[in-house]
Amino acid sequence: MENDLSIKEAFQRAQKGHNNKAKLVASLKNTYNKLEDKTLFHEEFIQYLKHAMIVYKREPAVENVIEFVSRFSTSFHTPSAEGGEEEEDEEDENPFLSYMFNFLLESHKANSHAVRFRVCQLINKLLGSMAENAQIDDDLFDGIHQAMLVRVTDKFPNVRIQASLAMARLQEPQNHQCPTVNAYLLILENDSNPEVRRAVLSCIAPSSLTLPKILKRTRDVKESVRKLAYQVLSDKVHIRALSIAQRVSLLQQGLHDAAESVREVVQVRLLPAWLNLLQGDVLELLHKLDVENCSQTALDTLTALFTHTPQDQLLHHRLQLDDRMLVPAGSLSCESVLYWRALCEFVKTKGDEGEEMLEKLLPEAATFAEYLYGYMKCVPVLSEEQKGDFAQLELVMTKEFISQQLIHLTGCLDTNEEGGRKRVVAVLQEMLVLPQTPPSLVSLLTEKLLTLIPDDHRRIQTVAEVISEVREPIVIRQPLDENENRRKQVKLAEVKVGILEAKQALEECISNQEFNRAAELKDSITDLENLRNNILQEENTQQDDKETETRIEKVHTHHGITQTHHRITAGRQGDRDTHGEAILSSLILPSISNAQPAVRNMAVVCLGTCALHSKDLVNTHLVLLLQIAQLDEAKIRISALRSVIDLLLLYGFTLLSERPSPAPQTSHSPANQEDQEKGEEPEEGSSTAQSILMMLSDFLDSEVSELRTETAEGLAKLMYSGRISSAKLLSRLVLLWYNPVTEDDTRLRHCLGVFFQLYARESRAHQECVEECFLPTLQTLLNAPATSPLAEVDVTNVAELLVELTRLNVCVCVRAQEVCVHDYLAVRVCGEMLKDPSAPEVRLYAKVLNSLELSADGNTTRDLVTLLQQVTQVQKPSTAKGAKKSSRSAESSEESDGENVPDSVPVPRPSRRAKTAALDKTRLDLSALINQEANTS
Repeated sequence: MENDLSIKEAFQRAQKGHNNKAKLVASLKNTYNKLEDKTLFHEEFIQYLKHAMIVYKREPAVENVIEFVSRFSTSFHTPSAEGGEEEEDEEDENPFLSYMFNFLLESHKANSHAVRFRVCQLINKLLGSMAENAQIDDDLFDGIHQAMLVRVTDKFPNVRIQASLAMARLQEPQNHQCPTVNAYLLILENDSNPEVRRAVLSCIAPSSLTLPKILKRTRDVKESVRKLAYQVLSDKVHIRALSIAQRVSLLQQGLHDAAESVREVVQVRLLPAWLNLLQGDVLELLHKLDVENCSQTALDTLTALFTHTPQDQLLHHRLQLDDRMLVPAGSLSCESVLYWRALCEFVKTKGDEGEEMLEKLLPEAATFAEYLYGYMKCVPVLSEEQKGDFAQLELVMTKEFISQQLIHLTGCLDTNEEGGRKRVVAVLQEMLVLPQTPPSLVSLLTEKLLTLIPDDHRRIQTVAEVISEVREPIVIRQPLDENENRRKQVKLAEVKVGILEAKQALEECISNQEFNRAAELKDSITDLENLRNNILQEENTQQDDKETETRIEKVHTHHGITQTHHRITAGRQGDRDTHGEAILSSLILPSISNAQPAVRNMAVVCLGTCALHSKDLVNTHLVLLLQIAQLDEAKIRISALRSVIDLLLLYGFTLLSERPSPAPQTSHSPANQEDQEKGEEPEEGSSTAQSILMMLSDFLDSEVSELRTETAEGLAKLMYSGRISSAKLLSRLVLLWYNPVTEDDTRLRHCLGVFFQLYARESRAHQECVEECFLPTLQTLLNAPATSPLAEVDVTNVAELLVELTRLNVCVCVRAQEVCVHDYLAVRVCGEMLKDPSAPEVRLYAKVLNSLELSADGNTTRDLVTLLQQVTQVQKPSTAKGAKKSSRSAESSEESDGENVPDSVPVPRPSRRAKTAALDKTRLDLSALINQEANTS
């Protein structure tokens, strides 16, 4: 290649990808250095560059030229030393680079989006090609900064991307007032283009200010953004920079992300990166996740790690198993026992090969059962005073968590051998009776016990035996002999008299100055007081025994009712025997009136589950469940409500017999006699069914958000399954969904949002129900007083939703030649407009008519055209009358408005001029619709 190269030839060669850019740069730089006046070179170079800058498409030739220009421009820039003189002469030493930057800054406001894109791209490449310790003039730095801050708001995404990349070296992460950082945060929050958000994520520097925004992008709507956010966190953020809540949230979301690529990044990059920072210590990683409170997330994390661990390395664990294949009780910690459980459960999924590996991780069933029983017996029982000690409480919670994981490990034991299985069953039964067994473990113990008993009859008998045993008094005390009790009282009285006499003698000795005698009396008084305290302490101990016995009986009642629930849940429907009847009458029903809320709640759950297994119990105990749903504490009311909803879903309203209404009288109810059920309806006089619907309707207005949400979810299930078909209840749910009061109730909003879509697409009858609730819903919103939260709802948005739900293509069960629901909706809307053509909501109804999709049925179209003509004919004189009245004085105009306002229309009305303009617009909309329908017919 020639040593001296012209600018034109350099640009021509640079377009070809196979040319060596470094040689081209060196040759052109040699030409540049030989010139005395470099002004012409600058101008000619820019002229050739402009040809590439007007091309927006990412053509390879253009990209090669841009790469060549950036290399050539930065080839004049040499890294500066730390001395001040070289920094001052920086601009003089690099005239070409300064000239290039100035040209680009002058061009960044060009009208052509291609030029703006190439300007940002070149600035990005120039700054990126400079050395890490490179320095530029402060004025030039400020100019680049201001230009890129403007370009990150460009309307073209590619321009914003390049501008964002260009500012990467201009940010100051430690400065919370840095304009670049603030611009990045604004883009991450508000930019609609995912590629722009990805560009910012790739170059933003993590700091205390930016880290929360980076974490938020792990929940971005776009898969690619979420994936890059996890990559950035794994590469740039230390695990210690995150709080425990942030670590758990990242793993919980990432391991369950809908996109496989995101899950893979978490498993392959994030978790290994965290392990490397912790020197590969898995137990230390678990400690960073707080496994006691986030055990499920920790289990998912371990499963992900085991999945990507070679099978021959799975047994290279950090567990310190002794010769019995057990972790010594003194070495058990929350992290180690959870790791042990996760490893055993993962290995068990490997099939036959996993069974062989389990032999190296777990002992025989009988040995492990004794190990578990021994540990459970060591769990301390805290007194009321000890419960106030945080250290003692934390110790018990830790032991309880370890016991829970050991109980889970029983599911991995080899119980095929009869002797081992019997021993495990016996130990689980004994543990259910232990006073040390925490209430939180009763459910798990019962579940594991029932799993090990295959015969259902044997299950019932076992649970009945355990319940009978735990309900017996734990402490049996022999009654105190009356003579002994009288002797103690006499002795206590003698001691008290002796103390009084000794105190009197002591006072006399002090008065007579007999100090030796006074000292002897003082010692005697001390002995007598100690004797009195011992006698009183014995009585207090007896009283404490009574209180302890009462507390133990309460705890065991809760244990028994919990075991009963698991037994009922594990049984078959319709499976009832003498044991089940006895448990229902002797334990479940009495527990409903128990003083402890936890016992009452579990009893209600058991009663509802029993009713699901037997139709006879529904008519017997349904009224009781309804009363509990209205009168008890919130948590228990919700449990009773769930039971009622489940019974209605299973049996429907036809099973309800005539009975007096159990619900109190309510002031309002949308589900009256003329609009109850259209599917599986209760009979016309079914007071129980009416009471249930009235109760559910009132619960929708409850101040308890959990009860309101549970009711809405239950009604949605009943309506979707066809047990209820009520337009007024559907209208209540729509209003509840839009009500600002429920804005923070995420579960309610999500449930109803999904329900409306599924309900409308399920059947034609459901769409007709939506069509029937259309006008009542809109009228409720239009008539809402200014003080009501419903006054803030956008009525147009509600109308659009109901119109979309009733479109013909929404329903999946549409028969051919079937008339669209919109035809009937159009007739209803026209009829409403004819009631009061001067009402302000007429314009809303006209917009609704314009958005409807009408069928091609000739008769329906002709009837609708007739109705629309009547509407326009009524409006024309109404409009003229309004125009005539507008010429009157303001006082007479207001009086005439008040006279013509119908009772059904809310006050205040809009001004006459605004009303006339609205009616003119409505008449034009309706005329266009009439012409459209006439042409269609």
